[in-house]
Amino acid sequence: MPVVVVESPAKAKTINKYLGSNYVVLASYGHVRDLPPKDGSVNPDDNFAMTWEIAADSRKHVKAIADALKTDDELILATDPDREGEAISWHLQEALASSIKKGKKVSRVTFNAITKAAVTEAMTRPRQVDVPLVQAYLARRALDYLVGFTLSPVLWRKLPGAKSAGRVQSVCLRLIVEREMEIEAFRPQEFWSVDVMLATPRGQDYAARLVMLGGKKLDKFDIPTATAAELAVSAIDHRTFSVKGVEKKPATRNPYPPFMTSTLQQEASRKHGMGAKMCMSAAQRLYEAGYITYMRTDGIDMAPEAVMQARDAIKSEFGAAYVPDSPRMYKNKAKNAQEAHECIRPTDMHATPEKLRLADPDQRKLYDLIWKRTIASQMAAARMERTVVDVQSPDGQVGLRANGQVILFDGFLRVYDEGRDDDGDDEGRLPQIMEGEAADKRKVTPEQHFTQAPPRYTEATLVKRMEELGIGRPSTYASVITTIQDREYVRKDKNRLIPEDKGRMVTAFLTNFFRRYVEYDFTADLETELDDVSDGSRTYTEVLSRFWRDFSAAIAETADLRITEVLDKIDEFLAPHLYPPREDGSDPRVCPTCGQGRLHLKTARSGGAFIGCGNYPECRYTRPINGADEASGDRVLGQDEGLDISLKTGRFGPYVQKGEATTEQPKPPRSSLPKGWSPESITLERAIMLLNLPRQIGPHPEDGAMVEAALGRFGPYIKHNTTYANLADAEEVFTIGMNRAMEVLAQKALRPGRAPAAGPLKELGAHPDGGAIQVMPGRYGPYVKWEGVNATVPKTIDPMELTLDEALVLIAEKAGKTPVKKTARKKPEGEAKKPAAKKPAAKKPAAKKAAPKAAEVDDVVEAEAPAPKAVKRTVKKKAEG
Repeated sequence: MPVVVVESPAKAKTINKYLGSNYVVLASYGHVRDLPPKDGSVNPDDNFAMTWEIAADSRKHVKAIADALKTDDELILATDPDREGEAISWHLQEALASSIKKGKKVSRVTFNAITKAAVTEAMTRPRQVDVPLVQAYLARRALDYLVGFTLSPVLWRKLPGAKSAGRVQSVCLRLIVEREMEIEAFRPQEFWSVDVMLATPRGQDYAARLVMLGGKKLDKFDIPTATAAELAVSAIDHRTFSVKGVEKKPATRNPYPPFMTSTLQQEASRKHGMGAKMCMSAAQRLYEAGYITYMRTDGIDMAPEAVMQARDAIKSEFGAAYVPDSPRMYKNKAKNAQEAHECIRPTDMHATPEKLRLADPDQRKLYDLIWKRTIASQMAAARMERTVVDVQSPDGQVGLRANGQVILFDGFLRVYDEGRDDDGDDEGRLPQIMEGEAADKRKVTPEQHFTQAPPRYTEATLVKRMEELGIGRPSTYASVITTIQDREYVRKDKNRLIPEDKGRMVTAFLTNFFRRYVEYDFTADLETELDDVSDGSRTYTEVLSRFWRDFSAAIAETADLRITEVLDKIDEFLAPHLYPPREDGSDPRVCPTCGQGRLHLKTARSGGAFIGCGNYPECRYTRPINGADEASGDRVLGQDEGLDISLKTGRFGPYVQKGEATTEQPKPPRSSLPKGWSPESITLERAIMLLNLPRQIGPHPEDGAMVEAALGRFGPYIKHNTTYANLADAEEVFTIGMNRAMEVLAQKALRPGRAPAAGPLKELGAHPDGGAIQVMPGRYGPYVKWEGVNATVPKTIDPMELTLDEALVLIAEKAGKTPVKKTARKKPEGEAKKPAAKKPAAKKPAAKKAAPKAAEVDDVVEAEAPAPKAVKRTVKKKAEG
C-alpha cells in the first residue's frame, strides 16, 4: 500500500482518517535535512555546492519511512503546498534515495485544506517535485547561510556583545531603530482648535468646528497659541450664526478581502494582542485539525465552490438582503504573490465559531476572526449617508462646519470591521438640520493640541511595513520578529517594539559598513530575483554568484577595521540619540562631572555599551546610551554613619551606594539590586542590608572557618573556605541559619560543581520489579527515573499528567537500548574511557535545536547563525584537552 508522508503527526492522524487502511500515513516532523552548522556547508568555490546532513532527531523518522517502503512500492509526498513544503518533499526524496531505487513509484500531491474531499481529490492528481520551486528554496537557504556565517563573525570581532546578523532580520531591525530615532528627533508643534456646540431651533444639539476666521479658510497650524485661540473664541462669541448649506452625499463601503498570512497577523495583533508567532501557532493547529485552509499564503482569491458556500451561509445566517447580486472576486496586487495559493478561510462556511466550540482560547479567537472576515468578504456593501453642514456668521468672517454620518444599511459591517492601528475621529450622527435656519451657540471650547511623533511599531504595523517594502515573505515574518527579540536587540513593551542599545549598535554598524545589505530596495529586489528562480526565468546559481561577488568583497574590506574605528563611526551615527541638546545650550558632549573631558561611546566586557568621560580614570562619569543621565534617577534613602545611602541607576541597572566618590575614596561601597528586587521596593533598611554583605552566618562546626552568605555574579550563594553553594532565593541570604547552611553545603558536596539536586515533579508509584518511579526535572526537559534508567518524557505529554502505565512503557523502551551501551563499555580497561572522550562530538546536533519545522527556514537560519562557531570552539577545546 502507498506510504504517504506529511510534516506533522497531527496532520498525519487527520489524513489517515480520510484515506483509510489502504494507506500508511507517516510524519517527517518538519525538515529532515539541513546544512551542518559549520563553515563550508555552502561552498562558493564549487558552484555553491551544499552539504546536507540528516538531523539527529530526524533519523528515526526517516528510518520509519524507509522501513515502511520495504514492503510498500509507492511513496506519496504530501507536504505543505508552498515553497518550503516543496523543499521538504525534495529533501525526503533525496534522503530516501537508497530505499526508492528499486523501481518504486514516487509522486507529489498538494492540497490547500485538510478535508476528506480535498485530500482524496489530491490523490487523483499526482505530479513530480517542482524543481524551480526547490531551486528557489536552495538559493534562499544558501543566501541566509552565507550572510549568517560570514557577517555574524565580523560582528562578534568588531562589535563586542553583538550576537548575529541576517539577511531579513537585520533589515527588520533597521526599521525599528530608525523609527525610534525619528521619535527621538521629533519636536512637537503646538496648535489649537475651537469647537462650538450649536443647537437647532428645535433644541437639538450638534457639534461643529471652526474652519474659517477673518474670511480665510483655516489650516491646521493657523491658530498656533492660546492667545490666538482666545481671539478666535471672542470672534465667535460676538457673532450670530445660521446654516448656510446642508450637503448630503450617499456613500458605500465595500468589504475587506479575505485573509492572507500578513493581514491575519496584523488583525490578530490589533484585535487580540497576539504576536505573529502566537498567531501562526494557533493557525497551524486549526489547519492540521481541518478547520481552515493553509495558513501560509500571500493569495487572497477564493475557490469558486467556497465562494458559493459562503453566499449560502450568508443567506441562511443573515438573510438574502446581505447577499450581493454577484460573487466578489479579489485579486492580489503584490507582484510576487503566489496566485495559485488560496486565501485563509474556513473549510466549512457553515461551521460558525459557536458551532465549532473550540476549547483552546487562542484557536477560538483566531477561528472567529477568520470566519467573520471570510463571510464578510462576500457580503453586500454597507450603504450610508454623509452630511456636511456649513454654518456662517452674517458678515461671512467666521465659518463653522459639522460632519455627520448615517448608516442606511449595515451590510458586511454587521459581521466584521477591520481594526485600526491609530485612533481617528469618528463622525457622529447629526439631527435634522435645515438650510437657512438659525444656529444657536451653546458652548465654545478652545482645545490645545501638539503634533505627535510617529508611533512605535507594533508587530501588526511592522508586518504591514515589511509587506509594503517587499522585505521577506509572509511565512517568515513571525520567525524574524521572534529572532530579534530573542537576540535582545528589541524588546516588546505594551505591544510596542522598542530597540535595545545592542540593537541600535548593530544597526549603526551595518548601516556604516554594510549599508547596501540593509537597504530596503536591495532586500526587496533580491526577493524578486528569488521569485524569478521559482518561476524558472532565472537560475539560482546566477543569483548566488552575483550576490556573493559583491558581498565577499564588502566583508574583505572590514578585515583591517579596529574596534575604536568602529566605535567612532557608531558614535557619529548615533550622536543625535547619544548626546541630545541640553536646556542651557551648552555642548552636550562635555562631561557634566569634570567639565573638561568629552563624552565618548564605550563598550564593556559584557558587551554592553555606555557613555563615558574621556578623562577616565581621573573622572568616572558614566551613563547609559539611551540619553538618560545616571544622576537623574538618584534617590537618597537616608543616612548611615553620617553618609547618604542613595539608590542610583547605572549602565548595568539599579544599585545602592554609600556616600559619594571622593579623591580619597574614588569607589564608594556599592551593591546591585538582586534579580526580582524592584527599585520601588528598596528602603533604607534593605539598602543597608545589601551594602553590609557578605553576611557572616557563623563558624563551621568542623573546622571553625567562617561561613558567609552573599550575592555574586551568578546569584545568591553561601561560602565556606573555597566551597561555594548557590541559593535559590536572594532573600535567603539575609535569613539563612547554620543548620540550613550545613544542608546546602552537604548537597553541594554530594554533587560537586552543581546546584542542589531538584526534587521530583511527581511520584508515580513502584515498578513491578521494585523501586520507585519518579518524574524528575532535567536540564533538557522532564524525564522518568527508575533505578539506573532515565527515560525522556516526550514533548507531546504533559509530565504532570503522566500515568504509571505510560511511564512503564517509556522505561521499557529506554531499558531496551541500555544493554547495547553497557556491552560497549565492557571493553578492556585501557579502552574504557574512549567513549567518554568522544562525548563532545555527539553533542554537535544540539546546535540544530531550532531546526525549522514547516515553513520558516529563512529566518530561523539567520537567527541561529552565531551558534555554530561557539559549538565548534567548545568541541575543539574538549578534544585537545
